[in-house]
This record gives sequence, C-alpha cells and structure tokens, in this order.
Amino acid sequence: MRVCHSPHRRLRQTAATLLAALVLLACTASSLAQNGQPDAPIVVEAADQVDDREIERRIAEIFAEIKSLEDVSAEASAGVVVLQGATTDLEAAQRAAALASRVQGVVAIENQIQRDASLERRLAPALEETRNLTERAIRAAPLIIVALLVFVLFVFAGGRLSRWSGLWSRLTPNDFIGELLGTTVRVAFIAMGAVAALSLLDATAFLGAFLGAAGVLGLAVGFAVRDTIENYIASIMLSIRQPFQPNDHVVIDGREGKVIRLTSRATVLMTLEGNHLRIPNAMVFKAVILNYTRNPLRRFDFELGVDAGDDPMAALDLGMEKLRELEFILSTPSPIAFIKTVGDSNIVLFFAGWIDQSKTSFAKARSAAIVTVKDALESAGFSLPEPIYRLRFDNAPPELSTTSDTATPTAARASPLRSTDTADVAPEDAVSRQVEQEREHACAPDLLDTRAKQE
Repeated sequence: MRVCHSPHRRLRQTAATLLAALVLLACTASSLAQNGQPDAPIVVEAADQVDDREIERRIAEIFAEIKSLEDVSAEASAGVVVLQGATTDLEAAQRAAALASRVQGVVAIENQIQRDASLERRLAPALEETRNLTERAIRAAPLIIVALLVFVLFVFAGGRLSRWSGLWSRLTPNDFIGELLGTTVRVAFIAMGAVAALSLLDATAFLGAFLGAAGVLGLAVGFAVRDTIENYIASIMLSIRQPFQPNDHVVIDGREGKVIRLTSRATVLMTLEGNHLRIPNAMVFKAVILNYTRNPLRRFDFELGVDAGDDPMAALDLGMEKLRELEFILSTPSPIAFIKTVGDSNIVLFFAGWIDQSKTSFAKARSAAIVTVKDALESAGFSLPEPIYRLRFDNAPPELSTTSDTATPTAARASPLRSTDTADVAPEDAVSRQVEQEREHACAPDLLDTRAKQE
C-alpha cells in the first residue's frame, strides 16, 4: 500500500531537523566553553580595519615631535608594528612602544629599538643645553651687567661706611665695639646688594633657598662651636662693661693675679708668682670678680690674744696708740680695735687699720703693724699666752697624783721694742713691671680700653 506524504508534513520534518541541528550546535559550543577552550578569533571585516600606511604615518608624526625618538621608525603589517632605530636610553625605547600602542589599528608592538652608546650622541644633549644657556646669557647680558653694578655699588658703600671710624667711636663705648659695628654694617650692605641684584635677575627663589641652607648650616656650626661663640659674645659684653683695667690686681672665681689683657676668647692674668693664667671669657663674665686696685684704700686686720688676767682695755688703748704712730696707716679712716672673743685661756683682741695701696704694700704694712703692736704689748707686761689644756686621769698612779693639777704659764719674755719707722712698706712692683713688658711686646689684640668708663 503506498503512503503519500503531504507537503506540510515534509516541511515540519525539515524544520524539526534544523532545530535539532541548532540544539546540537549550541550544546557543542557550551561544552567547549566549559572545557576551557578559547573562543574563536574575531575576524575584523575589511571595512573596520585601518590601513597600515596610515598607522606608519601617524606614528612617524608622533615620533617627529619628540627629540629623543626622532631616529626611531615604524613599519606596520596587518596591524603589527615593528619599531626600529636607536635611542640614548632604555626609558626612551619603552616610551616609544607605549606611544605606538595607542595609535588606532595597532594590534601588537615588536620593539627592536637599540640603545645608542656613541659619544657623539651622548654629548649632543649637553652641547645643545650649553648652546641654549649661552644664547640666554647673551640675551640677558645687559641685565646681568646692571645687577653686578648694583651689587658693586652696595659693597663699595658698605666698605666706605664701615671704615668711618670717627662715627663709630662716637656711637660706641670703645674701639672694639666700633670695629664690630663697622663689620656688621659692611656685611649688611653686602647682603642688601645681593638681594637687589637677584631681584633684578628675578632669582629671588634661589636667594630664599640659599638663605634657608645657610640658616641650617649656621645652626649646625653654632652647635659645633658653641663654646667659642659663647666666649666671643662674653668678650663683647666684657669690653662694654670694662670690669678691670690692665695691671689691676683681681681675684676671678678664686684665681688671683694682675690683668695682662682681654682677648676675644680669654682673659689673661699674671699670678703673683709670675705665671700666666688664661680664663675663658664666658667664665669671667659669670664669675664673681674682686678688684683690689679699683679703690686705692684698703683695710688690713689681725688678732692678738692676751692673758685672761690682764686688762684688755689697756691692751686695746696701747695697741691703738702704736697703730696711729705708724706713718703708713691713714688717720682717715682711723684705725679700730675691739675685743673679739673671750677664750678658755686668753682674750682675743682685734686690730685694723687703713692704707693707701698706691703707696704702701698691703702685706708689708700688715706685717709691720702686727710686729709693732705685739712688741708694745709684751714690753708693757702683757702676756700673749699659748692655749693651755688641763688633763685629768682617773685611777692615776701615785707618781702622777703628786703632780699639781694646774699648770702655771711661763712668764712672758719681754723683748726689746723694735722700731718700725724704717720698715720698708713700699708697694711690690715686680709683677706690675712684668705685666707692662708683656703688654708692650704682645701681638695679640687687647679689648681693654683705658679711656673707657669702667662699670
């Protein structure tokens, strides 16, 4: 029996077959994607592609504008660009590849750029920069000349003003401060000239950087030489105060001597033994200074003890009488005497008198006065006993028990009265002469000014 199929049935069968093929194709694509197979390459239609010559032209235009890439060329084939040529460094080659990759239509970059190490190419940028600087300097030459003239004018004016010694001597207390002020003015004029010149050249930024660096450097140097700077500043203050003069007899922080000179670092003394003594000015400025020379009048004093059984008031009157008889002791202020203490075995008497140090030696006058008063008291029958100690022994042996428990002081030996009228009490000038010799032959500057008013 023959079965006849209608056209509609055959159409349905064809559609089902196509649908099954599409489903099979979709399943196959899904399976390939799940198995990590790469997608099929996308084929760019000819209408979307950029011509290789256009790519080469565009890259050439870009490289022509860059000095370091002017010798680099590009060849394109199917979007693949090959870079060839030479550059001075690796960074320029990498930059060329980055710029070429941004051009439309470039698919890949093959960088074959070589590094050019030739001396001529290496020196070319430096020579070009030197040439440019020379050209700029020639163009700016008139302005540079004007700036130099302004700077020289300031320097000249500062130098002339700093050497105007008459002005500084009237404005300052001594020559050292005047010289320091003149130097300060000269430095200030130099700084103002530099600022004015750099302002004309529009280089104030450089000046600011230089001043900042100088400030940091100055701070570091200041910490390094702190003691030196401290001594220098102290020397300035001492030269203003003038607490002593050359050949003054002083005691500075327990160190005694006569002043030779004051330098920018130290005060130089000559001790009474003839030795040089240098004391840093920072220490001198902060120390307690005792000046024996400033006031010519000076008082000496001494103590003598008489026996407890003697009349102390009679001893005081006799001692005062003998002190007034000494020619080197001043009547105004007058000598003084009083009872200082009452000891276990004596009465201590205090005597004092005034002398003129410019005419009388302090040590010699005190020595002569002690001898005069002591001899007078002894000649008048007053005892100058030594300390007496009483010892007591418990359970003493018989030979000690027969000894008297009191000790009788030995009788005072009266000595003949010695005259002090001819005693040499003239001032000792050996150290003073040595100081004058040191000052005459010294080359070091002296900051002491004998004309300045002392503090």
